[in-house]
Amino acid sequence: MTKKKILVSYPWLNETLSELNSTFDLIYVSKNAIREEYLKLLPECDGFLSAFNLQIDKEIIDAGKKLKIIANYAVGFNNIDVAYATKKGIAVANTPDPVIEPTAEITFGLMIAAARKITECDRKLRKGTLKWGAFENLGVSMNGKTLGIIGMGRIGQAIARRAVASCMKVVYHNRQKLSDEIEKKYNAEYLSFDELLTTSDYISLNMPLTPETHHLINQSAFDKMKNGAILVNAARGPVVDELALVENLKNGKLRAAALDVYEHEPLITPELLTLDNVVLSPHNGTATFEGRKEMATFAFQNIVRFFEGRKDFACVNPEVLR
Repeated sequence: MTKKKILVSYPWLNETLSELNSTFDLIYVSKNAIREEYLKLLPECDGFLSAFNLQIDKEIIDAGKKLKIIANYAVGFNNIDVAYATKKGIAVANTPDPVIEPTAEITFGLMIAAARKITECDRKLRKGTLKWGAFENLGVSMNGKTLGIIGMGRIGQAIARRAVASCMKVVYHNRQKLSDEIEKKYNAEYLSFDELLTTSDYISLNMPLTPETHHLINQSAFDKMKNGAILVNAARGPVVDELALVENLKNGKLRAAALDVYEHEPLITPELLTLDNVVLSPHNGTATFEGRKEMATFAFQNIVRFFEGRKDFACVNPEVLR
């Protein structure tokens, strides 16, 4: 029986996938592959373990004449034209489970770094420009403060768990109010979007990027925030109007911001690079050795289960399975 062919976007997953695979013929693109290479290889492939930084549009999907599943090596999938894939009867999958704890870790780390000026002091120490003294380099505490979580899914709840351990009050806004059981677990209070903005000392963004969430944090939102609030974004860059963010960091409305994602990444608004009250991370939320391996295993398992005819995999367009 001829093995089904799976195109893999990341050559460095070879070792991990080799340990898992005895079923498929895995085809790897070259390191730093360009779009034309994908277009050339896809016509012979039944499945595609795809990269988040590749725009999987109509042209790419049409090139996959035999394609049955696109398994994104990421929790986000706004790089994929899911509607068109669905029209073509192609399942699209993502990797939600392995990213939960690493993303919560970096979110909380960014929050601490912003609150206590860790990266600012590090830079000044290295340059020899830091002023020492009991009343120099003062940050703000997280103990007893209110953390507003926008997007209280599994990542948001993992952040809430860390916040509770740090003696923070948790409020949240979500598309739907959580069950009483989950709210009680984190002593979390559901608020409207505007209420959350006006009451939170720290705001963590953990929602997906959709047409509705694009620039959700705009000047109007900044106007409603408490003076001296700290904003943390480890979700998607375009949920924040970056130019408005810069202005509110410069005029003191925000005490600080901590960012793992950017509106036009890998390009960063130049002024963000010059401000001391910004902590910057290179979209590194899931970047741990353990996380990367778990994501590969999870993405590959999506493909395995799909071709076994199972429905218990992370499918984002389950209508194609019916």
